[in-house]
Amino acid sequence: MTATRRTFLKTVGLLAAGAAVRTSAPAFADPTDDEIALDLFARAARDSWPALPMGTLVTTVGRSFLGTPYAAHTLEVPGEEHLVVNLRGLDCTTFVETCLAFARCVKLGEATVGGFRAQLQLIRYRGGTIAGYPSRLHYFADWIHDNAAKRVVRDLTGELGGEPLEKRITFMTAHRNNYRQLADETAFAAVRESEAALNARGMLYVPKARMAAVSGELREGDVIGITSAVDGLDIAHTGLAVRSGGEIRLLHAPIAGKSVEITRNPLHVYLRGNDKQTGAMVARVLDPAA
Repeated sequence: MTATRRTFLKTVGLLAAGAAVRTSAPAFADPTDDEIALDLFARAARDSWPALPMGTLVTTVGRSFLGTPYAAHTLEVPGEEHLVVNLRGLDCTTFVETCLAFARCVKLGEATVGGFRAQLQLIRYRGGTIAGYPSRLHYFADWIHDNAAKRVVRDLTGELGGEPLEKRITFMTAHRNNYRQLADETAFAAVRESEAALNARGMLYVPKARMAAVSGELREGDVIGITSAVDGLDIAHTGLAVRSGGEIRLLHAPIAGKSVEITRNPLHVYLRGNDKQTGAMVARVLDPAA
């Protein structure tokens, strides 16, 4: 999950698709990440993953991470903002980002460590460019909006009959002391500006009472952003839609489960079981080679 959701858990329990992006960090610090990436690309070539539909490819990548430990705060590292890669431990948003980045590389024929890093940066940062802490897409509703503009995904929430999410998003600035980077007045002002832009744009969501009715319209690989009942927060958890046992379930990295897993219950039942989850935003991954 992004810093917003990580800190929440701690506190309360336009680039075209495939375009080159500017990276600003050295190669992987830990060779284990290189090995994981190269092994995954080798599997993709061996098992003809490029021929898979994009949504199926994303969940195929996701399934390869089943059992990978949950790791919180992986992006909150010392020093200036830079691209962080950790394939040995994932949170809910870094899991989604990782799956999309790998799948896009496979589809584009850019199955290299450098290609993966470029796609990860494209997905994680506003406009695909690292320009300090505020350029990271901290709110997942903003993540969906920006990645739709970059043609990484298409926001499907409105097509599913989404309703206005009647709340103001202020969680980060309202909890400034929980974010060391927001001690800087320039960074704080930039994040406050991004919150204002998000609120001015408005957001749609599908209430969880209606998720069963729309589940037939969901596809493998759809990105699910689970909306939160917490004041000021848009989305508290993310994952990928996956069809298992004839039902749409959630492939995700849950803090409670401690590792990447597929939910035992269908998505709509999973949502119904948590009072802090109000519904979902849905985005469909786009084929970068189309």
